[in-house]
Amino acid sequence: MKHKCLSELAQIAMMLEVCAETKPGNVDRRHDYDDTWLEHFLASAILVKPAFEKAENFYEYSENFSSDSLFFSDSVSYTRSVDEKSPHIKTDNTINAPSFNIPSLAEDEKKGGLGSLIYEAVSLTNTHSGGNTHFGAFILLIPLIAGGGITGATELVKSTSVFDAVLFYQAFSLTSVRMNDSDDMDVSDPKSVEILREKKMTLYDVMEYSSKCDMVSNEWISGFKLTRKTADFLLNSGRGKNAISDAYMKLLAENEDTFVAKKLGADASLWTMKTAGKVLSGEISVEEFDRICLSKGINPGSTADIIIAGIFIALIEGWKWDI
Repeated sequence: MKHKCLSELAQIAMMLEVCAETKPGNVDRRHDYDDTWLEHFLASAILVKPAFEKAENFYEYSENFSSDSLFFSDSVSYTRSVDEKSPHIKTDNTINAPSFNIPSLAEDEKKGGLGSLIYEAVSLTNTHSGGNTHFGAFILLIPLIAGGGITGATELVKSTSVFDAVLFYQAFSLTSVRMNDSDDMDVSDPKSVEILREKKMTLYDVMEYSSKCDMVSNEWISGFKLTRKTADFLLNSGRGKNAISDAYMKLLAENEDTFVAKKLGADASLWTMKTAGKVLSGEISVEEFDRICLSKGINPGSTADIIIAGIFIALIEGWKWDI
């Protein structure tokens, strides 16, 4: 199957990951969460296209970028209105986000970059009621698209700016992504943006700062090590889309998911990793592991983000998912 562009392949990667069968703890074709469904993930894969297209034409985008085109708001609202006679429920879900003042950077410092694209991707996909679906995936996919793969992305992330970091924090504030309670760079605190400016922290610096406790951030610092490993697994599997669940389980069995750690603590992430290993060794079924994860609220979201990035790299290197 031939595809025209990298942005399209990135969308397909997002689609394939969520549609995979049995990814313990995460939304897949077998089950939703109460408030986030498979359809929300698919909607995000469609809605993000403009940001991915800009990433694919990164240098042109950066050169022609105007900070005036950015939309900073106090909140992002989603409203679904229906006729009173309709059997459907009327909802008005508002995501409140802190308002950040953009620091007084020189205009030539306000260049379009990875931060503005991540912000746009989050904004575009924040228009349904399913909440954050792909924030971590965007952190990986945007540079991978812009760099045309791992080698280019590894170099590109090192050239990020303070403005990229500011916009990343603005994007972060629109999500419900968890931060460590002890973190002094709290995205919910507008003062954090001023700290970024005072310390002259670029987006790469932010990722390096977070890399010890966040496996997605660590991909930027490690040269997308786990993304590469996942892509190689898929490329060597010879099994098409059916290999995605296996890649997920292998990654989960070899690494503590940092999203689980932030949400439920280190004991939960260690248990998840060890139990995934038991699934691979046949000591417990994947279905039972999935049931336990769902009952305990364990959702290995960072693992899923890296799987998406790995699928994308495999696709651009010729992996056939539909065999």
